[in-house]
Amino acid sequence: MSSFSEIDNHQMSDGYGDSVFSKMIKAGHRTYFIDVKTTRSNDYFMAITELRKKILPSGGTATERNKVFIYQEDIEHFAESMEEVLAYMRERADLSPKRKEEE
Repeated sequence: MSSFSEIDNHQMSDGYGDSVFSKMIKAGHRTYFIDVKTTRSNDYFMAITELRKKILPSGGTATERNKVFIYQEDIEHFAESMEEVLAYMRERADLSPKRKEEE
């Protein structure tokens, strides 16, 4: 489970719209957030954020943040395309979660 500081850092320092729904996916040294947000005019958009911890040469750590925004008018096309991509991957790759001893 992620620390409160990681979740708080994601929520508080975002600055893009008001979050109305959020899902967090912890995946090793990466954490993904999928947020539904609203604009000032109450339009919805989705923000997908990847947080990745990196170890610096000095031994300290830094967090790299990448974001993608999908706007309300594009969401259906995005969802259809995502389903096609997932279907393709499911046919060709083993998408089952890896066990710790297999890594």
